[in-house]
Amino acid sequence: MSSETPGGHGPPPGQTPPLGEGEAEDLLRGICFKTGPPRTVGVELEWLLHDRDQPRRTVPPHLLEAAATAVRALPLSAALTFEPGGQLELSSRPAASLTACVEDTAADLTAVRAALDGLGLAPAGLGVDPWQTPRRLLREPRYEAMEKALDRWGPAGRAMMCTTASVQVCLDAGEEEPGPLGYARRWRLAHLLGAVLVAAFANSPFQGGGPTPWRSTRQALWAALDPKRTLAPDGLLPPRDAWAAHVLDTPVLCVRGEGPWHVPDGLTFRGWIRSGAAGRRPDRSDLDYHVTTLFPPARPRGHLELRMIDAQSGDDGWIVPLAVTTALFDDPEAAETVYRTVKPLAETAGADAAPRNPLWTAAARDGLADPELRQAADACFRLALEALPRLGASVAVRDAVAGFHDRFVARGRCPADDLRDLLTTGGARRPAHPKGTLS
Repeated sequence: MSSETPGGHGPPPGQTPPLGEGEAEDLLRGICFKTGPPRTVGVELEWLLHDRDQPRRTVPPHLLEAAATAVRALPLSAALTFEPGGQLELSSRPAASLTACVEDTAADLTAVRAALDGLGLAPAGLGVDPWQTPRRLLREPRYEAMEKALDRWGPAGRAMMCTTASVQVCLDAGEEEPGPLGYARRWRLAHLLGAVLVAAFANSPFQGGGPTPWRSTRQALWAALDPKRTLAPDGLLPPRDAWAAHVLDTPVLCVRGEGPWHVPDGLTFRGWIRSGAAGRRPDRSDLDYHVTTLFPPARPRGHLELRMIDAQSGDDGWIVPLAVTTALFDDPEAAETVYRTVKPLAETAGADAAPRNPLWTAAARDGLADPELRQAADACFRLALEALPRLGASVAVRDAVAGFHDRFVARGRCPADDLRDLLTTGGARRPAHPKGTLS
C-alpha cells in the first residue's frame, strides 16, 4: 500500500521538529481544501482477486504473490498497490478530463486483466467478498497495528481490511467563492449525495457465503468501525475548521517506531501533542500519517476523496459511478440543480454524522428500495445524463450511464438486487458467480 491509502506507511517520524497545536491546526486548514476551478478528476479502483474458473475457491498466497509480481511488471499509468487481504488497487493520475481518466484507466485494466488471466485469476468487482473470510496476507508493523486497534471494536475491522473493495472518485475541492462549484457547497453535497451513491451502487449483499441484511455490506462494515474514525466531521462548523478539529480530536491509530508499533487506547492527536505520550511528541510526518488512518465517507486531501461507493461488476461497471459523480459535481448547471435535489435529504439524515445517521443506514440497508432515495437517484442520473455531453463524455460513457439507469435506477433497484436474485432464482444455496459481471 502507498502512503496515500488507509494504513500506508508514510515518511519516517523524527525528520522535522515536533508540532505545536496551533501549527497542526494551521497545516490542516491549509492542506485540506486546495481551491480553484475544478479541472482534474481521478479514480481509485479496488478489486478482489478470484480464481477465474472457481471463484469460491480460496486463492493460495503463492498465487497472489505471483499476481502481484506480474502486475507490478506492467508499464501502468496508474499507481499500483495491494491491500492487506490481497485486493488490488489502481489509483489513476489526476486527469484533465473525465474522458482522459476513463481512457487511461481502461487501458491499465486491460493490461492487468491479461496478466491475471495468464495466472488463472480474475479481478472481481464486488464491495465485499461473498465467500472468503478475512485473511491478512501482508505482515508489516502498520498492518499489525491496524488490526490490533480495529479489533477493539469487533470483527468489522478485519473484514474491512481484507475482504472489501470500492470505487473511489477523486475531484478537485472547488472554488474559494460561494456558488455551485464552491468548496463549501461541494463538501455539503458530498455528505448528502453520498448516501444516494451508496444506495444506487450498493453491490455487496453477501458475506461469508450467505446473505446479509444489507445491500451494501461494505458500507455497514465501515459504519461499524470505531466511533470516531469513520465519521464525517461536525457539519455545523466551516469545512476547514471542522476537518482540523476532527483530525486532532480523533484517537491515534498507532505510533510508528522501531519494532512493533505502539497502539494507544483513546489518545487523540491533540492529546499526543499536549502530553508527549508514547515517549515523544508528534511531527509533521505523524500528522500526515494520522490523516491516512481516518476513514470518513468523504476525505479532504487537498482534493475531495469520495469513498462510499462499492466496487462494481463487469469490465466497465466502474465507469458509471465515476461519470455520474463527476458530472454532478463538476458541471455547474448539474451541480446547482443536484444540490437542490438532495438538500431535503438532510431532514432524514438528522443531526447525526454520516455514515451513522438514518439516511446513510437506509442507503446501505435498503438501496433504492427506499422511496426517497429512489426518487433522488432517478433525478441525479437524469441530471448526469444531461451534463455528460457538456463535459465531453464519449457516447460509450453516456450509454453506460443510461444503461445503468434503465436497468437499475428507474426500476428502484441496485446491483445488489441482481445478486440476490441469482441466489433465489437459480435454486442456489450460496452466491452465484455471474461470469458476465465478475470479469
